[in-house]
Amino acid sequence: MRIGIVDIGTNSTRLLVVDIEGGRVAAQLERLTRVTRLGAGVDANGELAPDAIARVFATLDDYAAVDEAHHPERRVAVLTSAVRDASNGTRFAAEVAARYGLETQILDGDEEAQLTFLGATSERDPHDRTVTLVTDIGGGSTELVIGEGRQTRFHVSTQAGVVRQTERHLHHDPPLPGELDQLAAEVRSIIEAAVPEAHRRVQHAVGVAGTPTSLAAIAQALDPYDPDRVQGYVLARSECERLLEHLAAMPLHERRQVAGLHPDRAPTIVAGVVILVEILRLFELERIEASEHDILRGAALRYGS
Repeated sequence: MRIGIVDIGTNSTRLLVVDIEGGRVAAQLERLTRVTRLGAGVDANGELAPDAIARVFATLDDYAAVDEAHHPERRVAVLTSAVRDASNGTRFAAEVAARYGLETQILDGDEEAQLTFLGATSERDPHDRTVTLVTDIGGGSTELVIGEGRQTRFHVSTQAGVVRQTERHLHHDPPLPGELDQLAAEVRSIIEAAVPEAHRRVQHAVGVAGTPTSLAAIAQALDPYDPDRVQGYVLARSECERLLEHLAAMPLHERRQVAGLHPDRAPTIVAGVVILVEILRLFELERIEASEHDILRGAALRYGS
């Protein structure tokens, strides 16, 4: 089956068109990403802002032509943290369906976590019993999923995200040390409360979405971005900590110029790296594998099989 998946997230709106055969991705025809910051202001105001909605619709206008050119048999939009948290999220999802003919799925935290794990592990040996943590640091939430092979044993969606925590804590440019400390302390508290000690013993970690993939690109000074070199790149915790110190010391206009970092991710990357480092510390992990395979691929496999 050929399927088009749109992921309308808190920080970005993405398109994936793939062919699914035998429960696997046989061919990737299109993958596009645009930072739209749909979740901007949701934490403070409780609703999606008109300008944020307009940015998403402008992106979907462009994606519609690309998607339709491939003639997918099914077209699905998955909507995550910002939409499920916002008072006008259901109305927004209905408008997306009406305007673009997309099947809209507002994912709860558990569904988001499961699709993330499915996508991240889709190319691994399903019989591999390595206990693996998959983390997806989004704009409004962070999913932590632990499993073996294709089976999850624990998953949780936490209220820590790059847009949410940036808006709460980082009010100076560049951020003040005290702001970074407060952000880290809140994230640490959120994750510790969400993950019981019994689930903190893992052997391997995979990081999907913008923070780890951006760090992998920055570490290699990739300009332009090369997904093939990002996929599978292993980031040491010490390297993440070094990059955090480097990025946090820069004003925003300098971060926008960093090789490997998309300029639109510059406003939130510092919060993202703080969250990633706190996850690695809590799980006592020294490294994490960056992956291009995430909830988009998981949704394609779920709805295209």
